[in-house]
Amino acid sequence: MSSMIFQRHPRYAILVFVLLAGTVWLLYSEGGHAGQSGPRDLSVTARVERAETIYQRTLKGRETLIKKFGPTPNQIAMFPPDENPWPPYTAWDFFPPAFNCPHERERVGTLGDGGKWVCGLSQVENKPDCVVYSFGINGESSFEAEILARTNHCQIWGYDFSVNSFGPEIAVADRHRTHFHAYGLAGKDNHGPDSDIKYYTLQSLMAMNGHDHIDILKIDVESWEFEVVTAFVEPFLRSGKPLPFGQLQIELHTWEKKFPDILEWWQKLEQAGLRPFFQEPNLVYNNYNRGRDQDLTEYSFINIRGDTAFVSPPKDE
Repeated sequence: MSSMIFQRHPRYAILVFVLLAGTVWLLYSEGGHAGQSGPRDLSVTARVERAETIYQRTLKGRETLIKKFGPTPNQIAMFPPDENPWPPYTAWDFFPPAFNCPHERERVGTLGDGGKWVCGLSQVENKPDCVVYSFGINGESSFEAEILARTNHCQIWGYDFSVNSFGPEIAVADRHRTHFHAYGLAGKDNHGPDSDIKYYTLQSLMAMNGHDHIDILKIDVESWEFEVVTAFVEPFLRSGKPLPFGQLQIELHTWEKKFPDILEWWQKLEQAGLRPFFQEPNLVYNNYNRGRDQDLTEYSFINIRGDTAFVSPPKDE
């Protein structure tokens, strides 16, 4: 029946062909096919640039949301009470993970507590000088173990004063690529002879280890993250130099924090070139508190400035 229609109405057949061809072209050129975040043939640089364009629109949306519920940051509650009039937001609505990872995005490590969301682990699979820092071990190292298992050269430096080593997940064959110290991470050094716990800044630890870059930086330090990240980022903001790490996996503990403080801290990260590409609320904590507290959440950031394995084009691009 359809063949008869095409024979009797060739113009109709041509029109159908043109529409189908146009649809296929749009799917492949605009990333409309399933599982794609953009054009298949876009360079890494182009994917990052397009993701940044989208992210900048999100920043305008944040301004609009603040004016709607504020209208100033000082008037924004982190987690409004369930009262009338009921404001339909939480603090996390102002900080969506709106940046598209330019590579594969996956959870590395165990499902549940311990795993982290990473952008483009494949980009450091064979990197000869791959460096990973992990702050906050707490006896569980599935994240670090999977990085070691899936890369050929990555070395991991772990720090946690509450335990004596990495967790048991790390295979014996990979332990030669791990380095553990029972140190704490802080905004200022404090490691004198009278100190029960030795605290170091991230700058000091990098200098001690002879590192000028970190590919993947994981921080889970029970609310100290605001102080330590600020202390590390601010000198780079003053100098205009890019941050020396490729991406950041961090858990935020916003206990007793006010929205203007979180906003100011977050904007420093953005100014330094960090862009959130994933968020995962700590649902275990939320469940234990019967849904009353939502002030713990995981974020993953990618650094869009500088020469890193995750945003710099490969040599053959």
